[in-house]
Amino acid sequence: MQDPTQSPAPAASPSGLPRPGSPDWMRPLGRTGITVSAVCAGGSPLGSMPALYGRDVSRDEGIATVRALLDSPIRTIDTSNGYSDGESERRIGAALAQVGGKPADVVVITKVDADGRDYSGDRVRASVAESMQRLGLDHLPLVHLHDPEAFEFAELTAPGGAVDALVSLRESGVVGSIGLAGGRVQEMARYLALGVFDVLLVHNRWTLLDRSAADLLAEAERRGMGLINAAVYGGGILAGGRSGGSGGTGPARYGYRPAPPEILQAVDAMRQVCERHGTDLRTAALQFSLRDPRFATTVVGMSRPERVAATVSAAQQQLPEAIWDELEALLPPSRVWLDAPL
Repeated sequence: MQDPTQSPAPAASPSGLPRPGSPDWMRPLGRTGITVSAVCAGGSPLGSMPALYGRDVSRDEGIATVRALLDSPIRTIDTSNGYSDGESERRIGAALAQVGGKPADVVVITKVDADGRDYSGDRVRASVAESMQRLGLDHLPLVHLHDPEAFEFAELTAPGGAVDALVSLRESGVVGSIGLAGGRVQEMARYLALGVFDVLLVHNRWTLLDRSAADLLAEAERRGMGLINAAVYGGGILAGGRSGGSGGTGPARYGYRPAPPEILQAVDAMRQVCERHGTDLRTAALQFSLRDPRFATTVVGMSRPERVAATVSAAQQQLPEAIWDELEALLPPSRVWLDAPL
């Protein structure tokens, strides 16, 4: 099933898999000066997105999840202005308030989002102000430009536009660093080439099933940017679910799209490999990213308090080295990846 033109995945870090308590569990995010934990809690499902993740998340459950995170080795939280119309940020802010404020070693990362079709410079500034108010923070260490591919490149990069506004916010000290977080890699490459971003976040495009982001990651690494990998479960299919989240019952999907037969076949075969090695596909999907030394942190969406401990446990599980070659041999061909090479 593997595409013979695709180079193999990078080998494990010489220091080994980062585990809670190990020296490399906390690591630098590129040249930003930010220190992040190897696992980052993803706030996308935290505010409740039942259409995407298959379940409602109450306000109390969302806040309890953040409280569990604050008591765990996971010291990094990723969210966005637009997640559930700001509800993800509100719940994070409420949890931080309950514990008397953000702990010094916790990093909260957010993203700017458009308001409808408004992704102007003014909208970017308003998005940052809204996030600060919801989170209860007067400074944001890292803010991403979120999903710019839904807009015209010329619009967002025009003088005084969204990109300029983010750069100005960094220069004025309102935010510490700025990042780029989006989907389609061909479009992300255009923004990366601007040379203004400090961090790149890719999602669904560097997993056991998909390597669409290979060239994009190589270029970002060449530029010395911090790298973040998100959605390593492919929207749920690598975590035991069939659609948006674990336990879904709808048509099988990968990366929030209908999964082609080659993807489904690979998932089934990979699951059998994991079972033979005494583990599960969710754990292997997480560790596939954790063992890649390029990524400072791996974002894992969480909406239940119990998932915090389960994720920490999965990060610590010892897997046999032989499993990686077997899983790599099952990589689907590039034509079925989310962003098939042109």
